[in-house]
Amino acid sequence: MKGIILAGGAGRRLYPLTLVASKQLLPVYDKPMIHYPLSTLMLAGIRDILIITTPQDAPAFQRLLGDGSRWGLALSYAEQPVPEGIAQAFLIGRAHIGGDRVALVLGDNIFYGDGLSRLVQQAAGGSGACVLAHRVRDPGRYGIVRFDTGNRPLDIVEKPRHPDSPWAVTGLYF
Repeated sequence: MKGIILAGGAGRRLYPLTLVASKQLLPVYDKPMIHYPLSTLMLAGIRDILIITTPQDAPAFQRLLGDGSRWGLALSYAEQPVPEGIAQAFLIGRAHIGGDRVALVLGDNIFYGDGLSRLVQQAAGGSGACVLAHRVRDPGRYGIVRFDTGNRPLDIVEKPRHPDSPWAVTGLYF
């Protein structure tokens, strides 16, 4: 299985900090935010990872992370000039993916807690699509996922005006 980290976007809510650095390069506790999604993919046993970012931020990611060999990873990079969503990220990463299965994680999401390792390993080992979701009270603020009666994802809608599902997507897709 291969991994993709989507590390683009303007970071408007962190303005003016994001005028000089990508939000995924900003520190969260004792390390840059990008280290957290890298760790999530590593927990799933994924070692071949593509980082998709903006043309202006790509050199900073490459300086920080290099080729990933110090962590036993194979990191590569691709540019997304204009953030146009997750589907576009899969198109940009199609050469990286090839015929393999893939996991995509948003670069500004941090996953932690008891059972996380088991959860991501289970998701990575399953067949078909797996969308990690969390029940929320105000689904209109998030991307939501609708599931069929067998808990298989049907579709994902970004910040719907009239949400018909309480399940917010967490930013981790297998």
